[in-house]
Amino acid sequence: MSDFHESIDVDRSPEDVWAYVIDPSHLSEWQASAVAAEPLDEGPVGVGSRLRITRHVGRRDMPMTMEYTQYDPPRAWGLQGVDGPVRGHFHGEITPLDGGRRARVTMDLAFEGHGIGKVLLPLVVRPQVRKELPLNERLLKQRLEHETA
Repeated sequence: MSDFHESIDVDRSPEDVWAYVIDPSHLSEWQASAVAAEPLDEGPVGVGSRLRITRHVGRRDMPMTMEYTQYDPPRAWGLQGVDGPVRGHFHGEITPLDGGRRARVTMDLAFEGHGIGKVLLPLVVRPQVRKELPLNERLLKQRLEHETA
């Protein structure tokens, strides 16, 4: 079960949406807390590939390692945190609309706290995510419909 479930319709094809959301270099363009993202593995991306994502959480920049648990272009992807006090579990799906001319992006996000992360989750992380997700959706829609066209 996810802590957060969001969905947004975008006036771009599923293939265009996939190409944008799966590229780590775009993460900081549409996720407000993302400072940087870089692949940790060489070669093609797939299940087991890892990313280092640095997020601004509270007053700190926190690097975290995420590993792909699902990679099904251009339909679905999943990532899970493998280190740090707060580990995210993310699942995204892209559903074609209007014969593939548009797409619906659905995102599910859950968290697991370890050590101090059990305290940070309710006090810092979940409130920040609750505020950030609507902004992230607007940024994603704006980037896909206007700036990457």
